[in-house]
Amino acid sequence: MSTKTTAFFRGNKEVSVDFSAEEISSDGSIVLLEKIERQNKFISHFSKVIPDSRQAHRTTHSIDKLLKQRVFMLMAGYEDANDVGHLKNDPLYQDILGGELASQPTVSRFENSLGKADVFKLCYAWLDRYVSTLEGRKHITIDIDATDDPTHGKQQYSMFNGFYGQFMYNELFFHDGETGQIIAPILRPGNSHSNKWYVSILKRIVQRIRAAYPEMKITVRADSGFSCAPFYALAEQYRLLFAVGMASNEVLKRKVAKAEKAVRHLYAKNNIKHQHFIGFTYRAGSWQQEQNCYAKVESTGKGMNIRFFVSNIEQQSGRDIYLNFYVKRGECSENRIKEVKNMCFSDRLSNHGFWANFVRLFLSSLAYEMFLLLKKEIRKTKFESAWQWQIDTIRTRLLKVGATIKKTKRRIFYKLSKAFVHQDLFLSLIATAT
Repeated sequence: MSTKTTAFFRGNKEVSVDFSAEEISSDGSIVLLEKIERQNKFISHFSKVIPDSRQAHRTTHSIDKLLKQRVFMLMAGYEDANDVGHLKNDPLYQDILGGELASQPTVSRFENSLGKADVFKLCYAWLDRYVSTLEGRKHITIDIDATDDPTHGKQQYSMFNGFYGQFMYNELFFHDGETGQIIAPILRPGNSHSNKWYVSILKRIVQRIRAAYPEMKITVRADSGFSCAPFYALAEQYRLLFAVGMASNEVLKRKVAKAEKAVRHLYAKNNIKHQHFIGFTYRAGSWQQEQNCYAKVESTGKGMNIRFFVSNIEQQSGRDIYLNFYVKRGECSENRIKEVKNMCFSDRLSNHGFWANFVRLFLSSLAYEMFLLLKKEIRKTKFESAWQWQIDTIRTRLLKVGATIKKTKRRIFYKLSKAFVHQDLFLSLIATAT
C-alpha cells in the first residue's frame, strides 16, 4: 500500500507524491542499442578476444554481459562502475542483460583482470576490425592527435606533464579522417611527449592495412607535435602522403621574414584580415632529406599569426593543402576526441592500475564506436535535423525516454512515453537499424 506525501499546495489543490507507479526506466531507448549490437555484433566481437580465467562454476556474469553492461551504461551517461547502484532495479537493463546487473565490485574486478598482454591483444583486435571495414575504399586519411586526462591520487604512471602543467595520463588517438572511426586508442604515461610511440604504432597500422589492401592510398594528418625525423623516414618507406604541422624555429622565421614584414605593413597595422602562403624547402638536422614546407603568414585583424606545415601532397598549392585538407583535422580529429573524452567519458580513468585504465579507455572507445553506428543509421532516415547531432545530443534527445516493460508468454513489450518528442525518428530507427 502506497503512502501519499503532500509536497505543497498549488492554490487550493494539494500536490502529493508516492511510489505506486509501475517500474519505469529512464533509458527506454536501450532496446535500440541492443538491436544495433545484435545486427553489428560489435561488442560481441571484442568479448571473444578478452580471456576469461575465472572458474566457470563460480561465474554469474559472462564477459559479453559485463562488456555490454559497461558500454550501454556509458552510452546512457553513467560514467563510473559504481553507477550500477542507480540501476540495480531497472527493469529494462535487467531484460536486455538477461538478469541482475553485475555489481560495482564485479565490474571493477573485470577491469583490473586484464594485463599488458591482454591489452595488446585488444589493440590488435581493434585494428584488425577497422581494417575489415575498408573494403571498397581506395584512400584513407589517418588523423593523429593526443589529449590530456588529469589524474587525481596516486595512480600508476600518473606523471607530471610540463606542457599541460598537471599530473595526468596522455591519450593518443588514431582516427579515420573520413568516417570518424577510431583506428587505435592508446593510453600513455602522463609525461609522454606527443610523438612518443606513435611512429612505431603508425607503422603497425600501415603494415596491417597494406597487408590487406596493398594499393591503399594513405594520407597522414597531424599537428606539429608529431613532426619528427622517424615519421618522415616512415612516410618515405611506405609511400605515405602527409600534411603535418611544424613548430617554429629561427631558421623558419628567417625564411618568412620578408613575407611577414610585407603582411605586417600592408594589413596588420591597418587591422585588416589577410592570409598569405609561401612555400620553400627545408631540412632539419635530423631529417634524411629535404621536405616541402609551407608557411601561412596571417593578419588576423588583431595581430600576426604565422603557422608552418610540411606536406608531400603534389599538384596542390600550400593554400589549398592548408584550407581544403589540413584544417579539417579540427572537425575530423579534435571534435571526435572531444566526443570520446567528454561524452563517452574517457577522462574517467580512475582505477589505480595503468592497464585497468587502458581497459577503461577501450570501454569509452567502444561506446563511441557504437554511437558511430547509431549516427550512421540516423543519417539513413529523413530526419535531416538529426543528422548532425553529436553524442550528447543523441543521448539527451533519443536515448533518455521513460519506458516500462511488459512480458507475456510469447512477447516482450517496451512501452515508451507518449510524450516522447522524437517518436517518429525512434520508430524509423528501430524498424530499419542494420
